[in-house]
Amino acid sequence: MSITGALSNALSGLNVTSRSIENSSNNVANALTEGFARRELEVTARSYGGGGQGVRTVGIDRMVNMALVADRRLADAATGDRDTRAAFYQALADATGDTGGGSLLARISAFSASLVTAASRPESQARLQDVLDKAQSLAAGLRAASDAVLEARRAADASIADQIKTLTATLARVQQMNATITEMRVNGRDSSAVEDERQRLVDGISTIVPVREVTRQNGQIALFTAGGAALLDGRVADIAFEPEPGLVAASSVAAGDLGLLKVNGLPLDLAGDGGMMGTGSLSAAFAVRDDLAPAEQARLDALAQDLIGRMAAADASLGAGDAGIFTDDSAAFDPAAPAGLAGRLSVNALADPDRGGALWHLRDGLQRPSEGDSGDPTLLNALAAALDARTAHAANGLSGTFSFSGLAAETVSGAAVALVSAEAEASFASARRDELQALILADGVDTDREMEQLLLLERAYAANAKVVTACDDLLQYLLEM
Repeated sequence: MSITGALSNALSGLNVTSRSIENSSNNVANALTEGFARRELEVTARSYGGGGQGVRTVGIDRMVNMALVADRRLADAATGDRDTRAAFYQALADATGDTGGGSLLARISAFSASLVTAASRPESQARLQDVLDKAQSLAAGLRAASDAVLEARRAADASIADQIKTLTATLARVQQMNATITEMRVNGRDSSAVEDERQRLVDGISTIVPVREVTRQNGQIALFTAGGAALLDGRVADIAFEPEPGLVAASSVAAGDLGLLKVNGLPLDLAGDGGMMGTGSLSAAFAVRDDLAPAEQARLDALAQDLIGRMAAADASLGAGDAGIFTDDSAAFDPAAPAGLAGRLSVNALADPDRGGALWHLRDGLQRPSEGDSGDPTLLNALAAALDARTAHAANGLSGTFSFSGLAAETVSGAAVALVSAEAEASFASARRDELQALILADGVDTDREMEQLLLLERAYAANAKVVTACDDLLQYLLEM
């Protein structure tokens, strides 16, 4: 080998070694950086005229297992979906389980007990006042539960708008990074740092909508949902949604009261399993707004309707169209407008002294014109018996005969069972996501290995430097001859 050949080999080795040292140092420095992918220098032999002339760097490879990343992103979406559903049922459980004055079932039990107690001494104003207080507490408990459901629907509607805003903004940034990466690669520059940032952005999208990443030319990527809808493929999809700030219990998609998600002008129904968008926090928000919350509202309304009907049927003083102890916003219940009844439930003002009524109406009848025998417990016993009477129900997932407390227990326990199931699914989804993330991190930076590599590179650098020194000495010797 000639001196110039040896010098060329050594200089190329110095260049590759210095870049390798820089790469390993960068790996160590970013070992704890979120979304950083370990880099490896791609090195190949350099040859001229059929002979070896050292080594050269071809590029820098990001060491990422995209199959694991794709599965982790689907797990991110599932986690976001289950967490959203669990949060809804937790809010409902908090409202029915403890709303300041006790659980809904405890309020029902207290109201029933107050009727029995008042019937034992119907002339007692204190016991009649206790019946009124317990009735107002029961109505307040049902209103609180209904308000919690309505607030969950409104929060879900607002969350959908926020998520769409985040999704479209992030997709636009990914599109910009696609262009930047292509430009850097065409100019022979390392685009790894930009690709790391792009991956972090796509990971953020995956909690909202499950995405599949497809590689395109020159380092660009296209993004599709798990259901096949194109979010980004050269251009960003036009995703639009109009929130409904005035959402009420009766609002529904079927009636045209609520906005739908539109992708490139086509409406998509994301309730249920998410359809084209798959499962994610976005589809879960639609499910809460359009399916889960309305179903729970219907159960609460049926419970309120049952209470109104039982109490009205027990009061012989009532005529057609008269309201009983419990009213629909101070009026008789209108069967044509059942939606949101639980949120409008109130105690009849005729029995409330603070609103111009009288307590004796609870004992003698709401529509009785004058006070009757103060010792007559007939109506109080009838009201207590009405609560315990078993009536048939075959709606809202219930089938059978129930007392009022039994119907309430079925309503509350149904939400509790749904909460337990949602939490279990959320826990499983989170565990799966964590396991996949651990597998991804296993391919990340191993600082011990990188430090070992740095020691080997130091020796390689020193060996190449010695060759350069030897070549220099030989050239000096030749020049001095």
